[in-house]
Amino acid sequence: MLQSASALALPLQTDATGGGLLALVVTFLLTTLFYAVTLHLAATFFIGDVPSQRAAYAAVPPAIVSILLQQYGRTDAAAGLDPSLLVGLVVVATLVADLLAVSFVYRLKFRSAAPLVLLHFGIAAILGVAIGNILGVF
Repeated sequence: MLQSASALALPLQTDATGGGLLALVVTFLLTTLFYAVTLHLAATFFIGDVPSQRAAYAAVPPAIVSILLQQYGRTDAAAGLDPSLLVGLVVVATLVADLLAVSFVYRLKFRSAAPLVLLHFGIAAILGVAIGNILGVF
């Protein structure tokens, strides 16, 4: 009558690196959280006292773009193109998505939003490298 817990449990990972919808959702949430925290730091430094909810709203588009285009940094992503060129294109696409989102959410003109986006990129790069070094990713 009673089934064992292992028979009812669904595997959350398909292999050692994970996969499936759960891994995609968790990756999206962590990426959005990272972008929101770094954007809020940049906006607080650049604009002054701002609500943190705006950073959470503006973090979604660059997170989506960076997750959808992350495959283009691999060597087998596109035949005949240098992977570093593809990484550069992904960074530019993410910055454009960030610029559009920041301009819309914070109600800034593109000229005013561009320095905030560059500051956000700098803070995200520094914090990302620091976290990567702490976790031993790099």
